[in-house]
Amino acid sequence: MAPTILITGASQGIGKQTALLFARKGYNLALAARSDENLQTVAQEIKNLGRDNDVLTVVCDVRDSEQVKTLVEKALQHFGNIDVLVNNAGIFATGTVENFSLDDWHTVIDTNLWGYIHTINALLPHFLERETGTIVNISSIGGKVPTPYLAAYCTSKFAVTGLTEALQAELKPKGIQVCGIYPNVIASSFLERAIFRGKDEEDARKRREQLGQVTNAPVIEKPKDVAEAIWDAVSNQKSEVMVGSANFSQTMYRLFPALMQWVSRQALKNKDK
Repeated sequence: MAPTILITGASQGIGKQTALLFARKGYNLALAARSDENLQTVAQEIKNLGRDNDVLTVVCDVRDSEQVKTLVEKALQHFGNIDVLVNNAGIFATGTVENFSLDDWHTVIDTNLWGYIHTINALLPHFLERETGTIVNISSIGGKVPTPYLAAYCTSKFAVTGLTEALQAELKPKGIQVCGIYPNVIASSFLERAIFRGKDEEDARKRREQLGQVTNAPVIEKPKDVAEAIWDAVSNQKSEVMVGSANFSQTMYRLFPALMQWVSRQALKNKDK
């Protein structure tokens, strides 16, 4: 019987590439995202691989615990078992912290942190009953390196890092593997949903353009790189995988924290004094 993976944020970017890679590895897939149209596109691409993967798509906003509960129930009813959970649905946010509203903060934390908690809470009883399972949390180098002008985002990702490491310590003796994945900036479509805030509209627009230029650089990692890191984590039961240039960023911060923060401030301050 083929193993099954449940992926949130599966309609594009990292989630989509992870779905395609695990499909090639012989997994059945439960795919969740807010866009049914995009989910169907991914499902068709998996079918086009010419394999026998069983694919279930479920429209779900991970910020809503009831929708997540329904997602897990549908997946378990359809497949019987789930072997791997990949928490991937997320949102990026950057700008001057004083210009972030409470609604902005809630959007970031409700998606990036509570979305993960919702899926883990819903699926964990299944893993505990079977005494096996793998939880993969997509964090970020922003969950290891505090970065100016990314306050809301770093808050959410540092929380994901803490969640991941605490779960590792508690669940490993119970047969459940937990892994954190830490990419740097990824060349993907995340800009479409990102939050940009600044001193004024021009400042916010320039922040968007600035990040767009970074993601278009040829040396930036791609969603496929993160998907391969996830496969490495699952297949080799790793507790942490740093993706590409994230290794360099983490090392530089450990060696020169003040310098790294100064460089980040200069690069990201734009109109901020």
